[in-house]
Amino acid sequence: MGSKTAKYECLRCGWIYDPAEGDPDSGIKPGTPFEDIPPSWKCPVCGPSKSEFAEYPEEEIGPLLSKVFFEESHHR
Repeated sequence: MGSKTAKYECLRCGWIYDPAEGDPDSGIKPGTPFEDIPPSWKCPVCGPSKSEFAEYPEEEIGPLLSKVFFEESHHR
């Protein structure tokens, strides 16, 4: 599993669970890691369970986009 601050994405609708925000409408307080959410919790947008979520790889996307931008901007 990911770190306590890892974000998770619903594989059905793309909604991102961010531990810093939690899901207050569902009783999940800000600061709650995904792993600590009760198994009965569901995606607040489309309804599937936690098993339909995957860790959101934001750390991997940023450097890749930076590299693509750098390469494109230097080939003009």
